[in-house]
Order: sequence, then structure tokens, then C-alpha cells
Amino acid sequence: MLDLRQIREDPEGVRAALERRGDPQLRDVVDRLLAHDRDRRGWVTEVNDLKATRNRVSKEVGERKRSGADAEDLITSMRALGDRISGLDGQISETESEINDLLLGTPNPPLAEVPLGGVEANEIVSVWGDPPTFAHDPLPHWEIGEALRLLDLAAGAKVSGSGFPVLRGQGARLQRELISWMLDLHVEEHGYEECRVPYLVTRDSLIGTGQLPKFAEESYLSDRDDLWLIPTAEVPLTNLLRDELVPVAELPVKYVAYTPCFRREAGAAGKDTRGLLRVHQFDKVELVRFEHPDRSREALEELTEEAATVLKRLGLHHRVVRLAAGDLGFSGALTYDLEVWAPGVGGWLEVSSCTTFSDYQARRMNIRFKPTPADSPEFVHTLNGSGVALPRLVVALLESGLQADGSVLLPEPLAARMGIERLTPPG
Repeated sequence: MLDLRQIREDPEGVRAALERRGDPQLRDVVDRLLAHDRDRRGWVTEVNDLKATRNRVSKEVGERKRSGADAEDLITSMRALGDRISGLDGQISETESEINDLLLGTPNPPLAEVPLGGVEANEIVSVWGDPPTFAHDPLPHWEIGEALRLLDLAAGAKVSGSGFPVLRGQGARLQRELISWMLDLHVEEHGYEECRVPYLVTRDSLIGTGQLPKFAEESYLSDRDDLWLIPTAEVPLTNLLRDELVPVAELPVKYVAYTPCFRREAGAAGKDTRGLLRVHQFDKVELVRFEHPDRSREALEELTEEAATVLKRLGLHHRVVRLAAGDLGFSGALTYDLEVWAPGVGGWLEVSSCTTFSDYQARRMNIRFKPTPADSPEFVHTLNGSGVALPRLVVALLESGLQADGSVLLPEPLAARMGIERLTPPG
């Protein structure tokens, strides 16, 4: 959420920052907020003056009654004054609601280093490793997975519809071991605290991280309870500290969790919907950090490298991409995407988005700290990133590890955990 005080003090700066997103719907949001704010502040001043008058007149009515004098004229004026106060209170409440709705619906301004433009302006920051080479033709993961009986798309469609794949046998085991290995890596080497969190959250939790009200149509809702299936573990993890005053000595706070994730919009555009590329339910290991504002930018580099460590340990050719302002997520101030190369489908697949949100989420959730005991509370900075997301990671592993005999060679960390060097057909 934007700081209304900052908008008052530097409207041109906020307006220019929002314009970097290239969204024409944001052009007048600062002017609308300032207009509502001026109205509200003017009405608050008038109400306070009227209440002071009412207090003074009430004393005079009391004095007249005690002396036996007629106070009917003052009582009549008091009724009119009360009606005016009541009307203004209603206008103030309505305007405050409009201000809040505008603030909740306005995205985070990008940092100055974010490139201008849309997806075409995204910048490749680094590339790691070389693409795999084959003595045979590469195959897409859905052919590999079905041949090895790892993947059963038809069964998932029968049970739940398209976008809900079933993993079987070694495929299910592979995913389980990946999740366990990634959690161990981030806890033991990167210093995160593992959490098990709910998969259903309240409306307030989704508002806090910025999924609501913007993305209501893309989320799954249980109407009876007004509980929402999480689109990412970012939501419950970040809300763990909602309305908390975090001791400065405890910063940074670092959480990691595995959860399934649920997204209604997956594949809605009809692009890249085959196999595991776009699904409505998928597994993900998520990293969340709460940082002192002075080091949140540095923390983003650390977070991105922690996620990239997963891909490096698995030997996967990948790149880091800095997103342009027009491709930036709603709540993000700066994002690095990690993309792995999938030779079977011949494309780069995003498996992690590492983002700093500055104080945008913390302001919505009221997560604060005091730099020193004598200081006023300030908002922390929040960051998160997938560490990393499945099933696209599985796609890259299957397609990159494919051998001429149809088996899939496993990277050392997975081979050690599974006790096999290759994925082969059962039997």
C-alpha cells in the first residue's frame, strides 16, 4: 500500500514512479487520492469545529436551565448542528472507504533501476551453464513422463479436469524428494526456519500480500467460509507477522515452507498448456524474508542466489532476468525471474520470481520494527521468492536428463536421495 503522507508531500514523484508501469489506468490515481484526501481533511476540520461549538452551547444550555431561563432556541440550534455533524461523519466515512479502496487497488511503484517497458524490455542479468546436447532428438516431458509411467495426465483430467496432473511411481517419488531436498538446503545452508502453514486463508491475509482485491477472479474461494485457497505460501508466511512489532535484533526473519498452490487462471489464454507447463495446482517451496529497509536491496541479491543454488546443484542451464516495469507483479518493486532451459519444448521456463516489495506489503499488514528503543516504529521490508517451484523444475530435469535409451539420468543430489541413478520404466 502506498503512503498517503508521501503522496501529499511528493505527488509528482509518486505520479512519475507509477507512470513507469505504463498502465494508463494509473494516470489519475494520485489526483483522485489527493482530491478525496482534501475533502476528508476539510470535513474533519469542520466536524471538530462543530463539536467544539456543540460542547460550548451545551454548557450554556445547562447554565440557562439552572437559572430558570428559556433555552429552547439553543436546543433547536443544537439539533441542526447535530444533524450536520452526523451528515459530515457519513461523508468522512464514505471518503475514507474510497481512499482505502484506491490505495488497495494501486500497485507498488517500481524502483528506479527497473527497466522501462513491457516483457520485451526484460533484461538478462546472467546465464549459468550450457544447454544440454544430445545424440538423439530431444523430447517433450509429457512424452518422457508417459513412457516412463511418471506422469498421468488423463487420470488427472478424469478426476478434476484439465490442469490437474497426476504423478505416479518414480514421478511422485521424484517430486517428494525434490521438495524435501530443497527444504533441507534452505534450512541447513541458508538459515531459514521451516514452517507448515494452512492452505486456506482469510480475505484479510490475501489483501495483506496484495492478491486481493486485484486478483479475486484468479483465485479459488470457498464461499461458505469465505476462505481462499492459497496461490502461494507467500500469503500465509508473510501474514505470520501481521500487526507485529518485530524486535530489530531479530531481523532478518526468514521463513521457508512447502505448500501446494492453487491458481484459477493457469492456461486460460490457451498457451503452453500441455503437460506440466501451466496447471491449476502445483507444488512449491517458498522463501520469505522480513528485512531492515537499509539492507533489503542487498537481501534481494542473497535471496536470488539462494534460489539459483537449487538450479546449480541440479546442473540445470538457467538464467536470471530482471523484469521491466510493465511486466512487474502488482506488489513488486523489483523482481528477478529465474528461468531454466527445457530442451524438449525448446524454451525458457520460469521456476522462481524473487521480489522485494519495499514496505508495500508491510504497510498493508502493519508489520513494523523500531530501529532503536527511542525511535518511532517503521515498516519492515518484505521479500519472497520460490526456492523453487515445481512442476516446471521436473520438466527441465526430465527433458535435460533424457538418454538415448529413453531413461532419465538424475543429478547427484536426487540420485543419492532416491538410491537410483536413472529413472526407468517400471517392471
